[in-house]
Amino acid sequence: MAGRGSVGWLSAGAAAVVFSAILSVSIGPVSINPFDVFVELADRMPLISWESGLSRGGKAIVWDVRAPRVVLSLLVGAMLSGSGAAYQGVFRNPLADPYLLGVAAGAGLGVTLMIVSGASDGIGPFDPVPAAAFVGALVAVTAAGVLGTKVGAAGSTATLILAGVAVASFFTAAQTYVQQRNADTLRQVYVWILGRLEGDWDSVLLVLPYAVVCLGVLWWMAGALDVLAVGDDEAATLGLDPKRTRRIVLVFASLAAAAAVSVSGLIGFVGLVVPHAVRQLAGVTNRRVLPLSILFGAAFLALADLVARNIQSPAELPIGVVTAFVGAPFFLLILRSQSSNIS
Repeated sequence: MAGRGSVGWLSAGAAAVVFSAILSVSIGPVSINPFDVFVELADRMPLISWESGLSRGGKAIVWDVRAPRVVLSLLVGAMLSGSGAAYQGVFRNPLADPYLLGVAAGAGLGVTLMIVSGASDGIGPFDPVPAAAFVGALVAVTAAGVLGTKVGAAGSTATLILAGVAVASFFTAAQTYVQQRNADTLRQVYVWILGRLEGDWDSVLLVLPYAVVCLGVLWWMAGALDVLAVGDDEAATLGLDPKRTRRIVLVFASLAAAAAVSVSGLIGFVGLVVPHAVRQLAGVTNRRVLPLSILFGAAFLALADLVARNIQSPAELPIGVVTAFVGAPFFLLILRSQSSNIS
């Protein structure tokens, strides 16, 4: 029965991804029939040759304008949600999310430095902003990891969390100082901080290898996280190295979050809301939570981006605002349930 239930939930997650992708490609200033979109997308699959009937302009809208942005939203949502589920599994804390170890603060400082230096317009064909966000996020995570293992009990989840808070505070203070010294760039920085997705295949190709490798490793480690949940001593007697397992999961979860942030800006609450909702609906085992968080996280962010693109058309609402509207109340519900459990 458990296996059957898992297959059912995985099928539901895959269906949610397909539904959100087709809906997102269909809706915009120029509406396209969802069935035609489905046929046009299926036509690009191996061994399938269907004619959608779309005009040349319609096909250009699908493949050049909307599809790359939708694919990017699916990848970013999957990485943020998958890394959030991994963090929650490692720390055994439903309030953990990808920004826990300073990912957001490090990325924000990196981007701010690029913008105030005037390098945000690009250096030839190279765009330094995603690279700066990626490097900043990794530096912050590495600093938190080193600090967490050097101070107190090595590998302790509490120590790592406190180290992440300290590193995030330092990077945020540095970013605030830089912004105050360069007030004319505030608007540019805040546009990035509120999150944005740009529809181009270059961004998709940039982040795709990280998504495949990191999410594949996290999915593979889901069983180890279930063993880790019984306690370090018990896990060790079952042949699992708790410190090594925790280190592998943290490295790949942080790498996934950093890659996502580098192309999307700071999109909050995805890694918090989706894994917690999955855990409430489908069960608490990481073998279910991790893959379902990846699938439903992808669908969630695609739908959030759909709202962001169309709710104020022709203007565009920052996607981080949409996820905050959903995530902030959800976060309060999690806090309330946690306090109820404690009392």
